[in-house]
Amino acid sequence: MFLTITSETAPATDLGYLLHKNPASIQELPLTMGTGRIYYSEASEERCTCVLQIDVDPIAQVRDRSHGKGDGRFALAQYVNDRPYVASSYLSVAIAQAFGTALGGRSKERPELAATPLALTVSVAAVRCPRGEEFLRSLFEPLGYEIEIEGIEIDASFPEWEQSRYFFLKLRGEKLLREILAHLYVLIPVLDDAKHYWVAREEVDKLLRHGEGWLEEHPEKEWIVDRYLRRFRSLTTEAFERLAEGSDPETEEEAQALPEERIERPMSLHQQRIGAVLTALRSLGARTILDLGCGDGKLLQELLRDKAFTRILGVDVSVRSLEKAKDRLKLDRMRPAAKERISLAHGSVIYRDPRFAGFDAAVLVEVIEHLELDRLPALERVVFGSAQPTRCIVTTPNREYNVRFETLPADKLRHGDHRFEWTRAEFLAWCEKIAAAYPYRFRILPLGPEDPEVGAPSQMAIFER
Repeated sequence: MFLTITSETAPATDLGYLLHKNPASIQELPLTMGTGRIYYSEASEERCTCVLQIDVDPIAQVRDRSHGKGDGRFALAQYVNDRPYVASSYLSVAIAQAFGTALGGRSKERPELAATPLALTVSVAAVRCPRGEEFLRSLFEPLGYEIEIEGIEIDASFPEWEQSRYFFLKLRGEKLLREILAHLYVLIPVLDDAKHYWVAREEVDKLLRHGEGWLEEHPEKEWIVDRYLRRFRSLTTEAFERLAEGSDPETEEEAQALPEERIERPMSLHQQRIGAVLTALRSLGARTILDLGCGDGKLLQELLRDKAFTRILGVDVSVRSLEKAKDRLKLDRMRPAAKERISLAHGSVIYRDPRFAGFDAAVLVEVIEHLELDRLPALERVVFGSAQPTRCIVTTPNREYNVRFETLPADKLRHGDHRFEWTRAEFLAWCEKIAAAYPYRFRILPLGPEDPEVGAPSQMAIFER
């Protein structure tokens, strides 16, 4: 397996001081399961790339007895697996051993470098993600990276075979080196879900230490903690308790709220959005509702209370969010008549899905701003071109209003996972583009109290065929 770290901040060779590795030499790193090699594939003032190569010894792996036992169908099965090639907990251990000073945010010879953001690119070959590309993005995009993902074909000769669960991953961002290393240290073994060592209580300390400053606000926090600690209930409980203590919330409700909700809480904007969407659905006479990006089910809960809505489908790309929605709705204890009206589904708004077709109305409440702009055309094709609901309601923040939020720093978005926030003119232009490409007309309504200068805090478009 390979990890490459590239700096393009001049002088790029300063990367050697941060990693505490000389670009002019090749170093070997003895590991429990094999050997690590550290070398530089390029080293100039403009661009410097350090490579960490890990060669896993299959015999040492079998002796460890925690992996590679095979399925017993042939004599060498225990030696045949993906461990030598896929990024796993082996890589996390190697990062800690090879780049321990950088992971700790230290540089003995150039201490100022450790506190300086650099233009960095990290490539990992390869990562294992059975949940697919969208889930891989959901882990790294909230951390502010530009991401390139390349799926690995099982066999180009057989295109009908299922998509491989392995991907080449490339991350770009202007960040501290220790931040990127910490993200990899935690998330790579989480993706693989197959740690090669025993998970004990000190793993909670490692998780919280390397997750400091980002894990507590990550939208997939629960899933990350659960997988990192291999679902040991006592350890995950301790981790969540300590995360809550570290955030120092004023109330339990505040601790569970999303950053966007904390900012908007004084005006209860989230409740106003849900109320406005419900009012619009009722006035349109919609009876079957598709909630795309349903999150933890707040809107679903209100829809279910109104028996005028006879069929409700909630869809989200986050499995953890769907679990929360299930708990909120109390699906396990729901009366049969109510249970027949509602269902949850794991899916993405950028992939065509036959389950999305045939609804009176589709709803996307604060969803589009969580996508990269270049992925919006895919959403448009799925919703307006393929699913084709009779009506579609879309809400999104109004960026102009952000200056009215006292707790929101200047030039910051309301949520760390927002890829953009549109002005009223930008939202209007997007709606006009959809109406020109698909057989829909639309109108835009303000959401929340209108300011004479910057408009309402949020905006809602209602599309009708």
